[in-house]
Amino acid sequence: MQKRFFVIGFAWIALFYWSVFAQEQISVPHNFSKTLEHMQYDRMGDEKGKRSVRIIDRNTLHVKLTFSLDQLLRQDDWQLTLKPAFTPSFHWSPHLTPTDNHVIDQHVFRSPALIIADKDQVLALIPDLSVMQRGTPVRWYLDLSAETNTLTLGMSDSRVADHVLFERTEGAEYPAGKVEIGFYLLHYTDEGSIVNPFRKPLDFIWSNWGREAYRAGNPIRGDLEPYIEHTYDWAFKNWKESVWQEFEVEGRKVGAPAFIVNVTQSPNYPGEVNEREFRSVWNQAWFSSLRSASGLYRYARRTGNEELMKKARLTKELALSFPQLNGFFYGLIGTEMHEVEIDGRKYNRSKGWDTHYWGNSNRNPYTWNPRESPFHILDMSWTGLLMLRWYDELEKDIRLLDFAENYAKSLLKTQYPNGFFPAWLSLDKLEPMEHLNDSPETSLSVTFLLKLHELTGKQEYKEAALKAMEAVIREVIPTGRWEDFETYWSCSRYGSQDLVGKKVLRNNMHKQNNFSMFWTAEALYECYRTTSNRKYLRSGQRTLDELLMTQASWQPPYMFVNVLGGFGVLNADGEWNDSRESLFAELILQYGKLLNNREYIERGFAALKASFVMMYCPENPLTQVQWEKVYPFFGEKDYGFTMENYGHGGRTSSEGEGMGEFTIYDWGNGAAAEAYNRILDKFGEIEQ
Repeated sequence: MQKRFFVIGFAWIALFYWSVFAQEQISVPHNFSKTLEHMQYDRMGDEKGKRSVRIIDRNTLHVKLTFSLDQLLRQDDWQLTLKPAFTPSFHWSPHLTPTDNHVIDQHVFRSPALIIADKDQVLALIPDLSVMQRGTPVRWYLDLSAETNTLTLGMSDSRVADHVLFERTEGAEYPAGKVEIGFYLLHYTDEGSIVNPFRKPLDFIWSNWGREAYRAGNPIRGDLEPYIEHTYDWAFKNWKESVWQEFEVEGRKVGAPAFIVNVTQSPNYPGEVNEREFRSVWNQAWFSSLRSASGLYRYARRTGNEELMKKARLTKELALSFPQLNGFFYGLIGTEMHEVEIDGRKYNRSKGWDTHYWGNSNRNPYTWNPRESPFHILDMSWTGLLMLRWYDELEKDIRLLDFAENYAKSLLKTQYPNGFFPAWLSLDKLEPMEHLNDSPETSLSVTFLLKLHELTGKQEYKEAALKAMEAVIREVIPTGRWEDFETYWSCSRYGSQDLVGKKVLRNNMHKQNNFSMFWTAEALYECYRTTSNRKYLRSGQRTLDELLMTQASWQPPYMFVNVLGGFGVLNADGEWNDSRESLFAELILQYGKLLNNREYIERGFAALKASFVMMYCPENPLTQVQWEKVYPFFGEKDYGFTMENYGHGGRTSSEGEGMGEFTIYDWGNGAAAEAYNRILDKFGEIEQ
């Protein structure tokens, strides 16, 4: 009797696990039979679900699953997995999943796709965003395992791990009713898709979701001029006491907006000021006072505002005051800081510009101290390029050309025989240091040198630039090794100790940052413009399209501000609407004009408009509501306050989670205003 009960019990347990965890097969249509080995999915409880498999065309398949639940279901994880019938050599996903427990949470579904390819074909899985827009009871995720050759679309709760990866967690619940999930499969064998596996997935997502949202007014509809006015009123009137810095350097009057200010510096803040970081002004690849000043110059010239023109020129004077050491120069000027105690609490304050010192960006592998930070060639090439553009487009101040060329002569001496430029130079010996000496940071120096060649006619600058470009084409683009300073040494430090130069094996991908994609796409555009060689254009478009995979191509319902057109940052972080979209916008438009590509034109203008979405002002009603939920003291004098991004920590909510607490003028409202003024000058109009 006991044995009988054991057998019956075992059979019941086996039946239970079979009913809960058994997988169902989806028949692979004939036109995908040589591409897919199988498709299978988990039951939802004991519900098999209804399957819809629709052949859209010979290259496109749509699969949708519908489950009807008669009661609340608790199921920690649900997966649909695809097994390709070929072994890919190329893998791409929006985010890293270094272990089986990591997932690509829907938070980072900007242009969501899993893409694999070999020398003969490309296969892409794209979640059905129309289903997602209707709302889902449990968070969706993606996963790509190169080790097991599987693509996964799933549903599960997740938690934020590190900064920022996502791990699957327990606790997912499905209410009684209908649960839908679906995806598209795209398969291509043409040479163009194999060379550029991103183009058709991007076109598909934009055509199905992005274009409609853009034409409906997302991210912003109408004239952008009010945002520009808010920016300059905020910086130079309402927040002037905290933002505008005017002082002397060796008898030379200079000025610029402070690097960063926070909500405690608002005129409406009811407490004491507590400065977030050391008071400083930067001319660095991120935070460039010279870039913002060029936009202010354009605006002042257009409006006849002499006061703002004066401020723009004071910032130019500051850039020219940075001392050069054998041509190389610092990236920031900072002040000494100290703590003051008020009513038993300590607050961070500047000692004033009389205590100023020169330094470099502390976003590096060596030190957090800006005084001790090494020279960064990327930062110097960017500032040099901005000086050349100011000289060429704004005013013929010969000092700008001389400063830039003095740097260029020293830059050429650092170039390696393989074409790359080093990343960092030591303060004492001006010698290359150990990190990123064959990285795509080199691309920015290419653009700088080509601009100098254009202005001077000197062949050595062109020759060095093209040699460097060939190195990036050869060593970086094919493997997606988009590593730069921000990839490892900013807020996302995952992999900084053991991953530099290496792939995450499970994903067959490097940790990537889209900054270096931008520099490379821009450099390739300039190489094509200089030489008319279409190989640069082909590589440039491929790189641009990889960059655009990090741009939001739809409006998720779980984002509580408009996000279309905005950019993320890297495949191990959580930002939306990052301020870099203001930097990227012009280049996207340039490619759009050159290639007569309407998608690029729309994406470029969407990127520009997204640059203003995080601004606190009545023109952004959704954003204004979010700001006031977090900081109820905000009012009219705070119009123009702009956070650099949204959802940075990997989560958002209707109650203001993901809004942030500071404004970086040169990586926020000032940068956005510069992009608007520059694009207006160069293109004649802004698409509304």
